[in-house]
Amino acid sequence: MAARAAAGATVLVLSLWGAVVDSQNITARIGEPLVLNCKGASKKLPQQLEWKLNTGRTEAWKVLSTTQGDSGDSVARILPNGSLLLPAVGVQDEGTFRCRAMSRSGKEIKSNYRVQVYKIPGKPEITDPALELTAGVPNKVGTCVSSGGYPAGTLTWHLDGKPLISDGKGISIKEETRRHPETGLFTIQSELMVTPVLGGAPHPTFSCSLSLGPPRRRILHTAPIKPNVWAPEVVPLEIRLVVEPEGGAVAPGGTVTLTCEAPVQPPPQIHWIKDGMPLPLPRSPVLRLQEVGPQDQGTYSCVATYPTHGSQESLAVSVSINDTGEEGPTAGSVGGTGLGALALALGILGGLGTAAIIIGLIVWQRRRHRGEKRKTPENQEEEEERAELNQAEEPEVAEGSPGGP
Repeated sequence: MAARAAAGATVLVLSLWGAVVDSQNITARIGEPLVLNCKGASKKLPQQLEWKLNTGRTEAWKVLSTTQGDSGDSVARILPNGSLLLPAVGVQDEGTFRCRAMSRSGKEIKSNYRVQVYKIPGKPEITDPALELTAGVPNKVGTCVSSGGYPAGTLTWHLDGKPLISDGKGISIKEETRRHPETGLFTIQSELMVTPVLGGAPHPTFSCSLSLGPPRRRILHTAPIKPNVWAPEVVPLEIRLVVEPEGGAVAPGGTVTLTCEAPVQPPPQIHWIKDGMPLPLPRSPVLRLQEVGPQDQGTYSCVATYPTHGSQESLAVSVSINDTGEEGPTAGSVGGTGLGALALALGILGGLGTAAIIIGLIVWQRRRHRGEKRKTPENQEEEEERAELNQAEEPEVAEGSPGGP
């Protein structure tokens, strides 16, 4: 009866220090006391036993306490019944504990305990929450922080109750984990960047949650935040499509280069359209058509998609094959209309110039004809005077001739 009373008193004393356990797997809260029983230990002094710890970080076993001497820097100590007392469990105590005891009959008995420690942190918080977001551009929503926990756990962002996953485009999540050099507790933080779409929800709801793994599984949530989304006024931008050679007309087997020029940075996403149908091509601002054939003829345009301006399409250009083998503008293509107007203007000016020359020649010929008519009477009078003089000279010559009387 006395032995049973003493044993009961011993259990009562141990319960004041912490839970008395003898199972193989043990979960302990950081900062609380823990007592491990040593099976086979003699309840009478002197005792022959030894406690060791292997944290798994190395292969060596660390001697915590023995009945023959001090263990050095360890705070663990052996109780009168051979159990091991850890006054305040820490991260450094996570591992495998082993007790080796020698019974009075000389039999060695070993006890092994796998100890996992944990500490549940407070609820996570969103620091520097955004009050307003701008649609179409990246915005920082806030930073979710959880500190003082072990193990670290996982932070997850939510939008309207649905988890967010970083895609490198509209959603970007940057995570960081730090560990306290003395306590070994974790501080984790997660920064969220989003690009709200134009026309989306004006007041989205963001929140963050901390998921704790074993040995204590649970989820802790932050208070939600509801920033306003501001949509800037969309200013139309001019998308210019340049074709080379000018006009888009090439000889069979030639090359046509189409370049979609956008006036803003960063460059928008470009996709191409032919005859009103999207082309399954890589998104590039340059489209090169090599060895052009009949299948390449048609009307081409490009569509530029901006985060802040939506999608805008350029004016269409025509690509055609010139059977003459000459490259240059064709009717209906960009550049061909301007050159056609220039040729028409030059033709009109040439026609006016030719008409002016013809009219000048006609006027000159008429003036010349009138001048000849005015000179004709004067020439006749001169001829008559010359004829009279010739008649007067003929008798004089006859009188002076040698055949007279």
